[in-house]
Amino acid sequence: MAATSPGRPRPEPAVPNTAMRELRGDRSPGEFATAVRRAAREIGEHVSCDARYVGRVESGEIRCPNYAYERVFRHMWPGRSLAELGFAPRTAVRGRPAEAAAPAAPAPEAPHHCDEENDDVYRRTFLTGGPTALAAALGLDGTGPAAAFAGPPAHPVPAPRRVGSAEIEGVEQAVREIRLLDDAQGADGLFERAGQSLRSAYVLLNEGLYSTAAERRLQAGAGELAISVGWLAHDSNRLADARSFYSEALATARMAGDAALEAHVFCNSAFLARDAGRPREALRAAQAGQAAARGLGSDRLMALLALREAGGWAVLRDRPSCERALARSSALFERGPSEADPEWMSFFGEAELAGLEAQCWSALGEWELAGRRAERAMALQDPHFVRNRALYTAELAHDRLGLGDLAGAAGHGSAAVVLLGGVRSARIRAMLAGTAGRLRGHGAVPEVAEFLTAYDGAVGAA
Repeated sequence: MAATSPGRPRPEPAVPNTAMRELRGDRSPGEFATAVRRAAREIGEHVSCDARYVGRVESGEIRCPNYAYERVFRHMWPGRSLAELGFAPRTAVRGRPAEAAAPAAPAPEAPHHCDEENDDVYRRTFLTGGPTALAAALGLDGTGPAAAFAGPPAHPVPAPRRVGSAEIEGVEQAVREIRLLDDAQGADGLFERAGQSLRSAYVLLNEGLYSTAAERRLQAGAGELAISVGWLAHDSNRLADARSFYSEALATARMAGDAALEAHVFCNSAFLARDAGRPREALRAAQAGQAAARGLGSDRLMALLALREAGGWAVLRDRPSCERALARSSALFERGPSEADPEWMSFFGEAELAGLEAQCWSALGEWELAGRRAERAMALQDPHFVRNRALYTAELAHDRLGLGDLAGAAGHGSAAVVLLGGVRSARIRAMLAGTAGRLRGHGAVPEVAEFLTAYDGAVGAA
């Protein structure tokens, strides 16, 4: 008989989930999976449910669903608890050995019956993506942070291991690298690859062995990474994916009691909701973010959240409320930076302030005001932020078009096309496509003809 590895609990036998089998009724596993995916879409969630997943649930292999599936199941059967749906308590599934019980060396991985948090997260975050800085910390390669996004991992994810400062710093470094690359080149090329780092971070969080002191830092890092990947999805026009990643980040923030992480999630969620045409949701998210951030001591964070609120009011065409939020944002911004400002807000300077104000005035149809603020944003923008420079230029084209200035719109459009040569952002390309579409019937204007030629050439070469 093989010896039991020290420090590794013997896996519990799977207990069939008869409750979920009864709820499936006469439907085949495939039909039931289709119903689950349909219910997910009804609440803006994204799950990759298939007949195999249904079989794993009913066999008891998945003892507790991840948070995305839990929200879908509760939507399908309101009022029922996880226990009433046949699942084990999350706390029982997530239990980990005490710090002193950690083995001296990693033991061979034993079979486990529950992907718990990450059964769907693993699918959603692109198992085929390339490694990031986190790969080195996990032992997936030997090259360190400089090898970010170099290629597919050479080995499977290792067995649960001790998590220390090196691994946590790997998560944090992955967040920084994603932000730097996004600022310079946009999200499209990063989105698929950044998912591997998120997957690995949640492996560390849910299967690693770490001290209580390390847990909060690891939760914050994993949450920030989920927000970063969510933003990449947003900028790639994958809005449903972005919402799902933000939901994961919010769940992590709530479990950790991390107000700063929660404020960040709501800040990004408000921006996403506005772009997705849900302005009232944008308002609620921005206001919830302000409530979470109120005790953090960062005036700049409160200013940005007030701008998110203003964006919601602008889309609703409520000019008085928008102006009040803009005034509050400006006053908070003028108080200046502080030590309490979170690291992720490094992009929020005068250029971003002016750019977001321009978006508000544009949504209100105030084209002159929008144009002036966009021009100021462009003048103030650091050259490193290539994606933002392309964004502001595309906005200027849109604003000039709103004023009926065809030549001006085409001129800015041509400049945006040049900038997009080094930027991959589906969101900005969609803005420029809208401008091109509205200018199609005005090819007799020389500037318009020049823009359309350059735009069509760039689109054809993409």
